[in-house]
Amino acid sequence: MKNSKLMCIALILILGSAASSLAQKESLLIGPGDALHIQVYDTPEMEQKAKVTDSGDVPLSFLGNVKVANMTPGQAGAEIERRLIAANIMLHPQVTVRVDAYATQNASVMGQVVKPGPYEIDTRRKVIDVLALAGGLTDAADRHITIERFGDPNKKVEYYYSNVAGTALEDDPMVYPGDTVVVPKAAVVYVLGDVLKPGGYPISTNNSKMTVLQAISVAGYANHSAAVGKSKLVRKTATGVEQIDLPVGAMQKGKAPDVALLPDDVVYVPFSFLRNVAVNGSSILASATSAAIYIH
Repeated sequence: MKNSKLMCIALILILGSAASSLAQKESLLIGPGDALHIQVYDTPEMEQKAKVTDSGDVPLSFLGNVKVANMTPGQAGAEIERRLIAANIMLHPQVTVRVDAYATQNASVMGQVVKPGPYEIDTRRKVIDVLALAGGLTDAADRHITIERFGDPNKKVEYYYSNVAGTALEDDPMVYPGDTVVVPKAAVVYVLGDVLKPGGYPISTNNSKMTVLQAISVAGYANHSAAVGKSKLVRKTATGVEQIDLPVGAMQKGKAPDVALLPDDVVYVPFSFLRNVAVNGSSILASATSAAIYIH
């Protein structure tokens, strides 16, 4: 019988903790300018409506300023209860805090989206929904997205927006009113020389990676006149310009591993020996800076 009672108590505590956690997740955080409605059970004379100040406090006539910014309404109620007890005003207060109006009801979407700007949301929304409001990602978008939390510039949520539906939905963080969603521009690699369409290409693959063969492919492949066997990878490093021979033919046959590219790498496919002009890594990098950027 005793064990049964202990189990019931433990179950109640667990359920209470889970309910508290769920309530916290489902509530928006209080911020400056929000209009609050504070009620104290069985004490109607202490009922009050007040706005949160720029410093994050709510001024209460019966208690003074109470810091409530970045709290859920439930947490704010608990904080007011704690202050009432500490001030010897009440022994067992029961405080309810309700947000009558949120001052900040916009989420800003910046960077590589079709329609950047502020979008009205009056409750938390999934980041995919907010990106959809902005028209979705552009072809030049990097899929590593950052959510900056309102009221706490040091708190950022990193999200990888996979174009595999199941993966994207598995980890779909929430955006709250006041948050800013930042979609950066994808890194670019360059394919120059005797290819169909030389220029720069964003690394917009699903895993945000690109290899030599993939880069040559998006550039329309090498022309028949190209000296593919003399292809080079030109990479700028902290110590200078590095040139790496690329056995493209062997890569295509699976006899050599495909090489992963880094941002700003240049794949140079020389012209045929008759048309070829001697070039070095520095001149190839210089050409890359003026190359057109192609977005598919």
